[in-house]
Amino acid sequence: MNFVEKLTNATRKNKSLLCVGLDPDPKLMPDKVGIFEFNKAIIEATADLVCAYKPNLAFYEALGSEGLDALKQTVKYIPDDVPVIGDAKRGDIGNTAKAYARAIFDNLNFDATTVNPYLGFDSIEPFIQYTNKGVFILCRTSNTGAVDFQSLRCETEEHSYRPLFELVALKASQWNIYGNIGLVVGATYPEELRLIRQSHPDMPLLIPGIGAQGGDLASVVRYGVNAQGEKAIINSSRQIIYASKGKDFAQAARRVASSLQEQINNYRATLTS
Repeated sequence: MNFVEKLTNATRKNKSLLCVGLDPDPKLMPDKVGIFEFNKAIIEATADLVCAYKPNLAFYEALGSEGLDALKQTVKYIPDDVPVIGDAKRGDIGNTAKAYARAIFDNLNFDATTVNPYLGFDSIEPFIQYTNKGVFILCRTSNTGAVDFQSLRCETEEHSYRPLFELVALKASQWNIYGNIGLVVGATYPEELRLIRQSHPDMPLLIPGIGAQGGDLASVVRYGVNAQGEKAIINSSRQIIYASKGKDFAQAARRVASSLQEQINNYRATLTS
């Protein structure tokens, strides 16, 4: 089963477009709870509510070998029918990119990852050669500094001008020969999300930026899903996993995740009614 099939199956089984970001920060976690113990409790509390999980590698790498061990345990613990996206944002020249791809897919066993397209096709190719894995290319990210480059107007071969993020999306669609490429498009830029979905109607979109970053959930659903109301992976991290710092942190995470899942599905229902 390839990544897109696994994602679609999880979406339909759990009736969910919600992705939980597993980004453990000891400063925000309950006291005396280990990284894997924390993730394990969150997973057990939310596994029936999600279409995917997304650990951000930075939070594990920052903790050294202990963090990486916890990451491997976490990936292994997630149910086999729920895809796991390694948020790594890798992007480098050919040989280095090959090593990154092996690390992400062969060593850490992620179902998908995020990559940075700034170095061009040869930095992406080693990832997409894993044809059963998903590759999400950064396109229009949710951070405020995204405008520094992603909104720059660039001259095309037809001598027209389009924002850089549109050209990234276009290149991604041209590279998508195995059907395993998706785009990262932030919830904080709904008009850009609408434009990208219109231009790329069936490409999976990983959409961070709701919750703590302030993205509007109704707009994300309206503009992010495909014609079947799928292929949008709506990520929330801090809002869910840090819903409580007490002993009830897992139960609190479930309450928030369940509420988000319900809100998303209510908005989906309005699109098909």
